[in-house]
Amino acid sequence: MLQSALMNVMVKAARRAGRNLKRDLGEIENLQVSLKGPANFVSLADKRAEEMLYDDLSKARPGYGFIGEEGGSREGSDKSHTWIVDPLDGTTNFLHGIPQFAISIGLQREGVLIAGLIYNPANDELYTAERGKGAFLNDQRLRVAGRRQMNECVIACGLPHIGRGDHELSRREMTAIQEKVAGLRRFGAASLDLAFVAAGRLDGYWERNLQAWDMAAGILMIREAGGTVSGIQGNDDPLKTGHIVCGNEAIHRELVKILKPLEA
Repeated sequence: MLQSALMNVMVKAARRAGRNLKRDLGEIENLQVSLKGPANFVSLADKRAEEMLYDDLSKARPGYGFIGEEGGSREGSDKSHTWIVDPLDGTTNFLHGIPQFAISIGLQREGVLIAGLIYNPANDELYTAERGKGAFLNDQRLRVAGRRQMNECVIACGLPHIGRGDHELSRREMTAIQEKVAGLRRFGAASLDLAFVAAGRLDGYWERNLQAWDMAAGILMIREAGGTVSGIQGNDDPLKTGHIVCGNEAIHRELVKILKPLEA
């Protein structure tokens, strides 16, 4: 597949940072047995990956703004372009040596998502999308799944944990959806959940209380794979609300129909 110059920049940056994360994942097993655990090690790996991404992207596209999970917002001289980056999505998975984590890079131009990349270094799966050019897994074109009946669908979700989220609302949502679907999954890395929807591996996905860097690349990925993405209300912007629901047009509509009334 012939990639644009912009996507080549993103891929090169992600693969370089990914090599370090894959090596670091191998160290996690050695640290699990220590009393202190690998938490400090993972925090350093996260920060180091973001700095590598910032350095590579900034060299290739000087002046672009940069919003990262670790370093926050860094303004550039070019006010029209902003990178939105999560250097290690699925930190808890990574912390436990579970190979379900990713680097996520989105690019906005004048507030519109124009490029996205999601890369899992553990299995070398590279998802890419550019506005108007489609979405790909490595060199394979992606399309969202075609199932239209909820009872045939596997749906992914997020789960709030200690100190985060509305646990009671989450239980209501899961109860309402569990009785309508073939399966419910929680993988622990929002960017990869979105990539899996784009790839047709999952029929739909919803989660609350996410950040822009969790979603930016995945939102474009799903839209370029023919899917529908919104906030829980069905017509709102997940980058503004922090809540997301997606799938093909029919499944997105059904998920919104179930979830929207539960917010009240």
